[in-house]
This record gives sequence, structure tokens and C-alpha cells, in this order.
Amino acid sequence: MFLPTSIKEVRERGWEQLDVILFTGDAYIDHPAFGAAVIGRLLEAEGYRVAIVPQPNWRDDLRDFTKLGTPRLFFGVSAGAMDSMVNHYTANLRLRHDDAYTPGGKAGFRPDRAVTVYTQILKRLFPHVPVVIGGIEASLRRLTHYDYWSDSLHPSVLATSGADLLIYGMGEGVVQEVARAMRNGYNAKLLRRIRQVAFLADRAYVDRLDPDQTIRLHSFEHCQADRRAFGENFVEIETQSNLMAPDATLVEAVGDRFVVVTPPHATLTTEELDHSFDLPYERAPHPRYRGKGAIPAWEMIKYSVNIHRGCFGGCSFCTISAHQGKFIHSRSERSILAEVERIVRMPGFKGYLSDVGAPSANMYRMGGRDKTLCSRCRRPSCLHPSRCPNLDNDHGPLLKLYERIRAVKGIKKAFIGSGIRYDLFDDKPYLETVLKYHTSGRLKVAPEHTEAAVLRLMRKPPFALFEQLNADFQRICRREELPYQLIPYFISSHPGCTEREMQALSQKVLGRLHFTLEQVQDLTPTPMTLSSVMFYTGENPYTHEPVYVARTQEEKRRQKSYFFSCNGSSGQEGKSGNTRNRSEERSRNNRNDRQRKKR
Repeated sequence: MFLPTSIKEVRERGWEQLDVILFTGDAYIDHPAFGAAVIGRLLEAEGYRVAIVPQPNWRDDLRDFTKLGTPRLFFGVSAGAMDSMVNHYTANLRLRHDDAYTPGGKAGFRPDRAVTVYTQILKRLFPHVPVVIGGIEASLRRLTHYDYWSDSLHPSVLATSGADLLIYGMGEGVVQEVARAMRNGYNAKLLRRIRQVAFLADRAYVDRLDPDQTIRLHSFEHCQADRRAFGENFVEIETQSNLMAPDATLVEAVGDRFVVVTPPHATLTTEELDHSFDLPYERAPHPRYRGKGAIPAWEMIKYSVNIHRGCFGGCSFCTISAHQGKFIHSRSERSILAEVERIVRMPGFKGYLSDVGAPSANMYRMGGRDKTLCSRCRRPSCLHPSRCPNLDNDHGPLLKLYERIRAVKGIKKAFIGSGIRYDLFDDKPYLETVLKYHTSGRLKVAPEHTEAAVLRLMRKPPFALFEQLNADFQRICRREELPYQLIPYFISSHPGCTEREMQALSQKVLGRLHFTLEQVQDLTPTPMTLSSVMFYTGENPYTHEPVYVARTQEEKRRQKSYFFSCNGSSGQEGKSGNTRNRSEERSRNNRNDRQRKKR
């Protein structure tokens, strides 16, 4: 059975009152790739009565917010699998006309800043019922953050939304503790002892905290007045986020109150992660969406398998380590193979897994050889500026997993659709295996740029490693007679990147290597990333070195145009002068055609 979404479905279960009601900005898809389903199933497994209200209408009489009544414990709120602002707007701040998490791909079914809007409505309608917020939008806005869409600093989402509690990161290990703490009503004393949560407190509470276990950040107001203070906050936050066993509580003043962020939980064990994936999901969209069109995000992942969480790449523009953590927590082979067998039995499955992947496809079961060294490490990345000598990058367990997946009856091909970190493998067995057995014809990798200065700020490997990968890829494809393509991703307008660097990128990639680029993007600075901090402050917060930033939409447009031309003045981004040039070229071609016909 699906978790109920209407009062009729609640009554069909014989329930008079719900314990927890979850609100989400996505359509309800009962699958472990969608946060509301995971949280709902975890609470259900503990015996709680849970319902989901997907994409509530916030514009009408608000009946979606009241139709299920008052929960016994709390409301849970998430914007969905994507940040609502990233979901709504392109990098040049234009409104998107589609939404991959809505039936038919239709836009307009969630508000901007969905966590804040949903929470404010619930607190207005049910002022005495606790609201717990979580998911990617709340998690990355738990403290002062740069908001690209308003080009300003915003305080913690706790302050703007009025939520009672925030769960940051992946919530499996936390939400059950929160539910237990609320069994007999809202108990602030118990809730504030839970790890991996944030809440607002008064000065008296903060003054009682152990100073040896507390880090006082610059206040929101200080960050507004001094951009360097905001950068210093980020360095402290990122460092604490990437520790193996952090114990410090973060405190940040906003007005006359304080945001308190308790230390995160340790990495989930394999058994805990397996439990999350093994719950009785229907692995389908709720029947309420029948006849309303396909949900693009579901169509993309319904025949895919996620094998681990976390990423130790530490890329400057990425939120994965801030949300999922730097340390890898992998599922067992048993759990993964059981999911593969469930997919084989799904209606419409024709034998092809679309992806056996993760945030980075080839980090399965990787980590430090000596954990005592990891416990002292403060690096944000295990791969930058160079690969950590303590990192065990053995691809053996992953290759064994691939082999066992290939042996499952009903599997014709298991593709790797997630991006591969080519700076992780030294020898060729992994690449050869992927090309021979796990490539659909297009292998995705993400060099992101070509120039050393920009790559250093991105925390990405030297471009020479991509060139070596390209050579190995071409050699293997020729030997095995495989007509495959290497698909590189690139980013323009990253802090530190000028038109000179973009022109150099274009000459190397379009000119010397002869790639036709399709996987490109203009940087969108998202909260709680190093890139967004550099974009806002104009300097590297770790070194205080000045960093060039392409701030205007015209600067960003010019940079992106180099993806389609070596001089940045033609292709998709061309303007009127280029249109005139193309018109003149067509006229010359027409004259030449007439002359050839005469001859």
C-alpha cells in the first residue's frame, strides 16, 4: 500500500488521527530516491501513522493544509528532491517552464522558497503544532547563506520560516529520534540533545553551552556588514561538516536569538543504509497521478539502483558533501542485488538498468585505510589538491558487484549513467569493464574546465588527466570496435574564470580535441558551497586571495558562448552581428551554387 495522501485513504486504514503529516514540493513517488517516501516509510516501520501531502496548493483556501487534520506529533516539511529556486530558475534567472518532479513535467505546482511558504502556512493554521523541516532546501539554508536569486545574504531558514526544528543532511538516523522525543508532546529538552538538528534558542540557553564544545560564528548581521566574516563562517562550517567525528555545536546569532546546530551523526552503517532501501516501497508514483502524464524524474530513475551515499571529491560548486557527507556509506551486495531483482519484476522492464550509480559512480566501499588518520583529517576533499595517500581506491569490490549484477537473470545490460571520477583509477581494468559491459554508448565524465587556475578553485583534477582518459577511451573503443562517445561536462562563469580562460577552454576542447559540447552549464551559485561564497565575496575564504567573478548576465552570456565557438561570438549564444555574418555567408554560398550550376 502507498502511504495515504487523502482523508479517504486514511479512513480506509481505519485511522482516526495521524501521528505525522509530511508536506513535499514533489509529486509522491514511493521509491527510495525520493525523500518524503523514505522518511514516511521509516516512520511507518516504527509503528507511526504517516501520510503525505504532495505539492499542496498554497494559493487557494489552503484546504490541502487542513484536509488531514492535526497530527499527534508534528508536521514535516520539505521542498522536495531539488531546491525550489534551482527548480524554478535558470542560471540567468529566467523562469523555467517545466518541472521534472510533477506529472506531465508541468511547472507551477510549488512556490518559490517552498519550505518557508509551507511552514508559514502551517504555523498560521496550527500555531501549537510543531513543524520539522528538512530536505536539501532546508539543510543548505540552516545558517546564513548567499541567495543568488536576490543577490543578498539570507538568515537561517529557521528564522524566516518559523519552524520549530530543522533536520539537516540525510534524515534517516534523526527523524525516528525526533518522533520518539515528541511521543508525549513537544519536549524541547529532549529535542535539543539530538544530533544533526538545528533550532532557535535564546541567550540564556546558549550561555549554558560548554564553551569547549561550542563554536561561535559571526552573527547574520555581522556577515551582512562584512563579507569576509561570511567567508570565515563558511570555512568553519565546511571544516566541521567534513570531520569524521565532529563534536562541536555551532551557534550563530540572528537578531536577538541564536541558531544552534548540533553535531552530525556518524556515517550510517551498511545495515542502517540497507534498512532504508529495503523498506516496502511500491516503486511507483501514487495512483492519484494516473492520466496526468509521466513524471520525468521518475521515468529517468525507475530502472536505476543507488549503491552508496556521500562523496569525497569536495568540488567547490557541489552540495553533496555538505548534505550527504564526505565519507562513503555503501549498501551491501545483498541489498543491491535484491533491489535489482525487484526491478526485473517491474512492469515494463525490458532488461536494461539505466544506472548503477551514486553521487560519483565509482566510490563504492572506498575510504581511508587507516581510520585514525581520517579522524584527524580536516581536508574538504580526498582528491584535491592531490589524492590522499591514505585513500583506498580499490575498484575490486565495485567490479565484483558489477559482475554479480550482470549475472542476475533478466538483466541484459546494466549501464553506468552517473558521472565517473577518472582521477580515482590508476589502472585500466575499471575503464575497460565499464566500456565493454556498462556503457550505453555515451560515457559521462566531468572535467568542468581546462585551465589550472580555475580547476584549482573548483577543486578539480588537472586537465591532463582528462586528456589521458580520452586517449585510453579512444584506444579501448578502437580495439573493441565500440562506436562510443565520451561526454564531458563543463562549467562557465565559475569564480576565477575570465573570458581568457573560456577562450583557452574552447581552443583545447573544440579545437584540438574536436569535441562538440552538449553537457554544459553556466554556474548557479547555490547555498553552502565554496563557489557561492567566492561569488558573493570576490575572494577565496581560505586564502583571502581576490577572485574574479562574472556577475552580470552579459558577462555570463559571453562566457557561455565560448562553448560553441573558439572566439565566443557564434553558435547558440550569437547576437545580431553574428546573425548578419551568417546571412552574408549564406548569400556567398548561394552565389557559389549559382555559379557552379552555370558551369
